[in-house]
Amino acid sequence: MSASHTDHSAVLRTEQVTKIYRSGEVAVHALRGVDFTLRPHEVVALLGASGSGKSTLLNILGGLDRPTSGHVHFRDEDLTGLDDDDLTEFRRAHVGFVFQFYNLVPSLTARENVALVTEVADDPMRPEEALEQVGLSARLDHFPSELSGGEQQRVSIARAIAKRPEILLCDEPTGALDSKTGIAVLEALIEVNRNLGTATALITHNVEIRRIADRVVYMADGRITHEERNAARVAPAEVSW
Repeated sequence: MSASHTDHSAVLRTEQVTKIYRSGEVAVHALRGVDFTLRPHEVVALLGASGSGKSTLLNILGGLDRPTSGHVHFRDEDLTGLDDDDLTEFRRAHVGFVFQFYNLVPSLTARENVALVTEVADDPMRPEEALEQVGLSARLDHFPSELSGGEQQRVSIARAIAKRPEILLCDEPTGALDSKTGIAVLEALIEVNRNLGTATALITHNVEIRRIADRVVYMADGRITHEERNAARVAPAEVSW
């Protein structure tokens, strides 16, 4: 691809990415030629029905899975040819993940759960600083069982951002939460984006949540069908659930 056609502002971009899962004689086309771009500082919402390819795309963007064909670029580096060790290093250095389920270690406090990441990162925040970013300064020494679902999700966001990732990938981060708790989690994500400039991609099944994003990408049947750009982001508290 010539330099004139390359979006050098992108932190992540895919070119004609396909993903085919095989089960015996059956081939499932999870992605069909997806071109996607994520730029610094922006929040992108990914919407689409279950099975539309959203999670597969997110996993490929984050180096958790590999495309069957096509290319994934992190800045000017083609991730597609990396071996497993280099892909792991890419994830460790540059990507934070937030999933629907918090995956916290029950026997560790909030501070200790975040420290699991900061101990292996190159230039991490202190765990206390990461937890302050998501409004949990008063809960540092609480165990997951002593925290609400929304607080646990905010610990998982603090853990994801503590290594100062350029990219934050969130798969249904409010999927298991009620509206009040979900809004608190979205506020934490927006605050992180504002303070750290982290490029954020957010999968949601809640169409209203698209209003907090800069850009909305709609998927169906393994393809991006269309995109919308919001004139302005709406604050999470203004989202009707």
